[in-house]
Amino acid sequence: MSHFNHTDTNSIFSVSSGDFTDLALDLFRFQYANNELYRQYTDILGVRPGDVYTLDAIPYLPVSFFKTHEVRTTGFEPETVFTSSGTTGMVTSRHEIKDLGLYRRSFMAAFESFYGQVTEWCVIGLLPSYLERKSSSLVVMVDELIRQSGHPDSGFYLYEHEALHTVLQRLEGRGQKTLLIGVTFALLDFAEKYPMHLSHTVIMETGGMKGRRKELTRAELHGYLMERLGVAAVHAEYGMTELLSQAYSFGKGLFSCPPWMRVLVRREDDPLEVRTEGEGIINVIDLANCWSCAFLATEDVGLIHPDGRFEVSGRVDNSDIRGCSLLVAGGGLG
Repeated sequence: MSHFNHTDTNSIFSVSSGDFTDLALDLFRFQYANNELYRQYTDILGVRPGDVYTLDAIPYLPVSFFKTHEVRTTGFEPETVFTSSGTTGMVTSRHEIKDLGLYRRSFMAAFESFYGQVTEWCVIGLLPSYLERKSSSLVVMVDELIRQSGHPDSGFYLYEHEALHTVLQRLEGRGQKTLLIGVTFALLDFAEKYPMHLSHTVIMETGGMKGRRKELTRAELHGYLMERLGVAAVHAEYGMTELLSQAYSFGKGLFSCPPWMRVLVRREDDPLEVRTEGEGIINVIDLANCWSCAFLATEDVGLIHPDGRFEVSGRVDNSDIRGCSLLVAGGGLG
């Protein structure tokens, strides 16, 4: 049986599926005791920690609180602050990070559990809109993957599509395993100008049209990229500013979580009714969020399959362009 030990957060990344619930419940009680905002929210819902024995009974904090409050477990000076992207004038989320090393351990362990050693890869980031911000958790992740890969051709590209095309051709010719991870609109722009046939390259989209192009369905987007770039599938990453972990999809928009992350769904008309499979609005448990809040109610609509994999089909109506609802249960939170 695993127990959450706040002095040794490595226990998070060695959790087994059988121990996940015990560790999550330990962390819930730790955060209730040490996160004033989460404690107030839990109390307003009338939930008593001593009565919580299952994952579906844990209160899930709306991600919109990251726009309006400091979400901190224990008192600390943040090492850095991640902020979400948004249009001018929009209120963005702020995730105060106590330990940047914890985030690095989370994304490296997740990546290598799905894709193997990063040193086997050439990693190329096509993240123009994100690179222009200094506080993007996605840029921190891809920058570290680039660095850890150690490959001379690993790096970021802003808008140099011709240079990117040349590098990809060279890597293909060498049979080099390559990851091209990009924001959606940038991948579409590249595929439109430079059709290729990539047999050694994984295309991974991170979402993000941000009004740059007409919104496409996932099937339309992936179909276009597969046709133009000659890949059999388009991979994807599911993460957000408010999370320190990511889920990955090897194709068809079916995501899998690393062992320390889990998704559930809640009913739109009864957000306290939470289920482990079926359709609903996605709740996430991210044990790596031990210094903010590990139990989050997102505004993404999804479907969880019986095998635990999940799809994201859209966002809740009336949410802003990033998908965070301003609906808050109990407006009296400090």
